[in-house]
Amino acid sequence: MSLIKPRTLNGFRDYLPAVMIPRERLMETARGVFRSYGFAPIDTPTLEYLEILTGKGSDETDRQIYRFEDNGGRAVGMRFDLTVPLARFAAQHISQLGTPFKRYHIAPVWRGERPQAGRYREFVQCDFDTIGTKNVMADIETVAVINRLLSSIGFDAFTISVNNRAVLTELLRHLDLAAQSVAVLRCLDKLGKIGREKVAQEMCEVADVSAAQADKVLQLAELDGEPESIFDALPAITGGSEQALAAIERLKDVFTGALAAGVPRRRIKIDVSIARGLDYYTGVIFETTLDDLPSIGSVCSGGRYDNLAGLYTKQELPGIGASLGLDRLLAAMESLGLLSDSATTAPVLITYFDADHRDDYLKLSARLRDAGIANELYPDAKKLGVQLKYADSHGFRVALIAGGSEWGAGTVQVKTLATKESAEITYSHDAPGELTDSLNRILAGELQ
Repeated sequence: MSLIKPRTLNGFRDYLPAVMIPRERLMETARGVFRSYGFAPIDTPTLEYLEILTGKGSDETDRQIYRFEDNGGRAVGMRFDLTVPLARFAAQHISQLGTPFKRYHIAPVWRGERPQAGRYREFVQCDFDTIGTKNVMADIETVAVINRLLSSIGFDAFTISVNNRAVLTELLRHLDLAAQSVAVLRCLDKLGKIGREKVAQEMCEVADVSAAQADKVLQLAELDGEPESIFDALPAITGGSEQALAAIERLKDVFTGALAAGVPRRRIKIDVSIARGLDYYTGVIFETTLDDLPSIGSVCSGGRYDNLAGLYTKQELPGIGASLGLDRLLAAMESLGLLSDSATTAPVLITYFDADHRDDYLKLSARLRDAGIANELYPDAKKLGVQLKYADSHGFRVALIAGGSEWGAGTVQVKTLATKESAEITYSHDAPGELTDSLNRILAGELQ
């Protein structure tokens, strides 16, 4: 039998420990932040009936859905995001859950799109959403969660761009473009990628708007400066209708409320050009970029979708939320050199080179673990040099060395691998305290 060539599909990737370890840490950080705001975990199936998924995002999203007919002859698809399944989930279970319902969901999604840097066909989304309220407090809290999420991961320089899609909608209504709103907003969403001229051309060709109408839309999108100056300029541009003024006021409330919730002013940008490409957004929308790597795009996006659940139930279930692009964020962290090279989840390696003391090594490993110190016991009684090379290559911080003489003397050598310095510590299985105290201080950075 010939060997099968091992390879991964285009747009998919394997995760080695050096990447998977920080990936899991990001998920753990996200869970901690979500739970600190009262969001509860849920899960939904990978597969949904195809009708649940199609027609909810955009024509492009529909083309990207992985779809097939299952063994029962049913048309099914793999979820392309976690928001559409949430709308179905809420419609199905809200009578048990009650409102407002706050959930988080960390799971893979699939899109058959063109792979690019930081963007794969299978990727994990970390979503949080609030279902069942239209109050601006939920909008404000979403900005606060995004801020705390990125801060907790370790970023300081990032920008949360905020807009209200209702402002754009009112402008289009003022320009008699309400019927073309979906097409116009899809074109506008490309402004940062293809520039003003091409967006204007595409609006005229695809959305059937005049050059003057396209120019008016782009005039609004190009408003820049301090939030207060943008708020002052919006009424005249949007026509100043009651609905337009209400949409502008909502955007103001989100801005001032986020400041009150502790989001630094330098991290919030009012950007009336962002539209988000998915059709289900109806109100406030968000995009978060890293100041040191803006080219990678938004690493945390979302917004308000007040009508999505209405496709599955007559009960009004407005929603708002955002999604952390885990794999895109990891790609950014790789580019910025923020990921460690550690390929181990345990900071301590116990070397094993005296087979006559096998049970002593096992007891030592167990005693450390009982004290809350994660460790790995090397499995083969090889030369010490081989084991220390293994420790260095896998990113261990400390190596413990004990041979026949150390076991006889009741000591263990503690080697700090970064500095190559060693210390001999008294140790016995019945009284491991001196060793565990020393290790805890080394791992906390108090000792070399």
